[in-house]
Amino acid sequence: MKRKLTCFILASVALFVVIRTSAFTPERWPLPLPEGSGAPLPVAIQQGMTARQAAEEFVRAGVLDEGRGALFARWMARFAIDRRLRPGVYHVRKGSPWEVARQMKTAEPGFLTATLVPGTDIYSFGALFPEKDLYGESLEKLLADETLYPAEMRRLLPDTTEGRLAFLLPETYHLAFLNEHELVSAAAALWWRRIGSSIPQDQQNKTSFEELAILASLVEREGFRDDERPRIAGVLANRMKKGMQLQIDATVVYAWRKKGRDITRVFFKDLEIDSPYNTYKIRGLPPAPICTPSEISWSAILRPEKHEYLYYVAQSDGYHLFAASYAEHQKNIVKARSQ
Repeated sequence: MKRKLTCFILASVALFVVIRTSAFTPERWPLPLPEGSGAPLPVAIQQGMTARQAAEEFVRAGVLDEGRGALFARWMARFAIDRRLRPGVYHVRKGSPWEVARQMKTAEPGFLTATLVPGTDIYSFGALFPEKDLYGESLEKLLADETLYPAEMRRLLPDTTEGRLAFLLPETYHLAFLNEHELVSAAAALWWRRIGSSIPQDQQNKTSFEELAILASLVEREGFRDDERPRIAGVLANRMKKGMQLQIDATVVYAWRKKGRDITRVFFKDLEIDSPYNTYKIRGLPPAPICTPSEISWSAILRPEKHEYLYYVAQSDGYHLFAASYAEHQKNIVKARSQ
């Protein structure tokens, strides 16, 4: 009888140990458990990654040992990390799958910033990524990638590199990865949200979009004061209605830059350059935008000020004197030079 009782007790204890062992999970352990070791390592997670794809990034970064990605993906699902995983760069210490998952429960992604300055052109865009050779064919290849633009605007994009650059909205961007592809994608998406989607339907075509981009780029280069940009846009509209040459100094500067010469001030001799961008020689618009217009310049072109002005000349403070007649314009030139 005693022997049977002893066997029953031992069997009960063994069953209890089995049940308790099977019910154990690390997150239920009442004492603090390690969350990896060593210095935190950077892990870059991109937008749209699945939990399994993200797990493989942790393996590639050296945070997890080879072959542990699938188990880590299950731990992420258990902690509901997979449903709230945001793109960015995470800094995590190496450990077992559950140790890394514990860190990811509270980890926040870091971001890098890149500023696309208004007035950037095809010659200065590459300065944003000095380690890359983003000039000429490499820049053309980058901007030709239609997957970087919102689907709604792809059919409206110009074919030229200069044309497409104009549809990137200047702004400071917080990026998960500091690379040219993510910047173009973010800047194009922001342009569409803030500007493109609000352009009237009768102008939602490739030709109109490029013409608007060219005009906005001219306003960007000609206007030093934001509150004057709609007035300058009005001058351009008035001159085009009358079939007058635009005679924009900024296009002459750009024409010379395309020939490898940088000028900051336009003299009469500079107006003789033979270029389709020289609006002192051609009528109408130059063949492509000359820079990335700011949101204010885009707004100025879409809503130009109504007036009779046909001319303007810059003053020393950056503001302009406007005139409706050439005689009045000549007087303004004398006034501006006397300052």
